[in-house]
Amino acid sequence: MRDVWEARDIARVAVFTALIVVLGAIGPIPVPGLVPITAQTLGVMLAGVVLGPKRGGAAILVLFALVAIGLPVLAGGRGGLGAFVGPTAGYLIGWLPGTIVAGLIAHAGARRLSAWRVALASVVGGIVCIYAFGIPGVSIATGLALSDSAISAVAFLPGDLIKAVLTTIIAVTLYRAYPPAFPAKIRAARTAPASVPA
Repeated sequence: MRDVWEARDIARVAVFTALIVVLGAIGPIPVPGLVPITAQTLGVMLAGVVLGPKRGGAAILVLFALVAIGLPVLAGGRGGLGAFVGPTAGYLIGWLPGTIVAGLIAHAGARRLSAWRVALASVVGGIVCIYAFGIPGVSIATGLALSDSAISAVAFLPGDLIKAVLTTIIAVTLYRAYPPAFPAKIRAARTAPASVPA
């Protein structure tokens, strides 16, 4: 089926880009010598599981464009091309594949959105995938051994697991209360009448 973008899809992309920016105002919580902890990855997870891989990825690309032109949209009021280098760069770049992977898992097939799939999407896309970019990024930028960078990432794990739980609760609640927040395929699955066994 052809994926047609409606005006509301563009509006959703803009809303989730803005949400990630707003979440940047929460914190950041500094981690001595390493990458600060921010709430923005909650928005990244939500963008993937609510908007899906294409629209969620588009929200991240819009955010990257805002960062690149120098707007202070990242946690701590950071912006500019310098954000794409240094210890935070790997985690930042990982937002794009992380959002896409989260969207692919959460919106797999034409099934209804389910809590277990959203939770899995949040962990795999929003944590594992982002860490896969962030840990090597820290290692390259700081000169730490890859194993030491991986150990340092443990400081983020409890907070990121909490964000995955919050993402699951928010996304499933939103899906039940307001299906139009989701792409047409997921909306259709939510609003379609249940089949009655013969």
